[in-house]
Amino acid sequence: MTSPVPASRIPEAVHRRRWAILGVLMLSLLIVVLDNSILNVAIKTIATPAPTGLGATQSEIEWAINSYTLVFAGLLFTAGLVGDRIGRKKVLLGGIAVFGIGSALAAESGSPGQLIAYRALMALGAAFVMPATLAVLMNVFEREEQPKAIGIWAGGVGLAIAIGPITGGALLDHFWWGSVFFVNVPIVIIALVLMAWLVPDSRDPKPGRLDPVGVVLSVVGLVLLVYGIIKGGELADFTDAKVLATILAGLAVLTAFVVFEKRSDHPSLDVTYFRNKVFSAAMSAIALVFFALMGVTFFGVFYTQSVRGYSPLESGVLMLPLAAAQLLFAPRARLVVDRFGNKATTTGGLLLIAATLAAFAAFEADTPIWLLEVVFFLMGTGMAHIMTPTSVVIMQALPREKAGSASALSNTFRQVGGALGIAVLGSVLATSYRDGIEDKLGLLPPGVRATAGESIEATLGVAEKLGPRGEALVTPAHDAFLHAMHVTALCGTGVALIGAVVTALFLPGRPPAGQRREEEPELVAAGE
Repeated sequence: MTSPVPASRIPEAVHRRRWAILGVLMLSLLIVVLDNSILNVAIKTIATPAPTGLGATQSEIEWAINSYTLVFAGLLFTAGLVGDRIGRKKVLLGGIAVFGIGSALAAESGSPGQLIAYRALMALGAAFVMPATLAVLMNVFEREEQPKAIGIWAGGVGLAIAIGPITGGALLDHFWWGSVFFVNVPIVIIALVLMAWLVPDSRDPKPGRLDPVGVVLSVVGLVLLVYGIIKGGELADFTDAKVLATILAGLAVLTAFVVFEKRSDHPSLDVTYFRNKVFSAAMSAIALVFFALMGVTFFGVFYTQSVRGYSPLESGVLMLPLAAAQLLFAPRARLVVDRFGNKATTTGGLLLIAATLAAFAAFEADTPIWLLEVVFFLMGTGMAHIMTPTSVVIMQALPREKAGSASALSNTFRQVGGALGIAVLGSVLATSYRDGIEDKLGLLPPGVRATAGESIEATLGVAEKLGPRGEALVTPAHDAFLHAMHVTALCGTGVALIGAVVTALFLPGRPPAGQRREEEPELVAAGE
């Protein structure tokens, strides 16, 4: 006699269309991830004076990136709880609609300030899309199919990272700068129609309580801190009273946030997790690697386009090895962890990142471009061997029922680390560039000198307006930028080395045989 088949917890109608639902979820996630990777190659164009771009200063470009990152990171936890409470489908539809509206407005921005504000609006929508896609996925697939579904879902994220720079480059070669945002609008409309038709609603019968005070404190604290750092780079003076006051205010608000979360009975960030040294070391590694890599991406675009003269599309293609290495090695990094352990794998990955960052300190205007490709590939390889073992460590360091919180927390630390990387390394770049170009701007009218010294794009923009007289500024601008890039790369190298020391001291070594396979279902279920 055959044993009865256990009853499915998922309705038959939903089960039949589960793969179509996964396709719609991936479409919505694709544009959220794609937008950031597309923006990487558009940075130089947006910095170009009107009518080609917006004439954004380097600090304004940093804010265009960080306004998205900080809002996204600050709202991630709350967005997941709102979805649990009112329904994931409603949150998904609302989030993708807000993202689409923000994209359309960003495409038509008339000033850098408008672009910064509309990017923050896009992040508001994206913060509700990211956790809802995974929550819906977990509710339309049976447990035995979840690993396969999440593998495809994660592959979609990798695909977006890979095709983003090329898509952005192709759009900028044929259309205006705003096309990198406007391309989201038709995709959002298609996604909304398909979601309304296919995606079932679900909610948590016991949703957690919201923490609005914690969210406000974290976002305000991070914005003040990042604003102070960026302003210091813009003024090339971190001792300025306004800069110091803003940075100290940001640190004070973040301290108040930690104290408040520690005393709250429903914190958005459970600070008690960080009593675990292993957990803290893994989180530090994630934050530090994104700190270093986001800073490199920021100056890498100006190097390939402003100094080397590549088009946005060519610049996007040049970044392919970085994405390709991640796609190739991320799924296989578990094998390295099984062989050598989390500590050796992560520390080795951070040392590789440090070496590739140090290589940028040797790049000149005529360095063979294949060397840049090798460095990008090795950088992607290092990143793949950091993200997988740290994700494993984070999941193993906390109780199984906290897997969802740990996953969201690691995502938040990635975003915050990246935002601080752009702010700090961008400020180092700006300060070093201004110091290098300042004495070459003496021939310019006094009112133009300050603007021309803000970034390489500003200098080249002024040189272009001056015609033949401005050609004398081009070589000094390239030289000053290369020197600033070398200094910034070495700062990034130092950050990666600090991460390597932390992981070498605190991460666990090789796990006992069989332990990793026992943990596999929990890691997969958490979406890592």
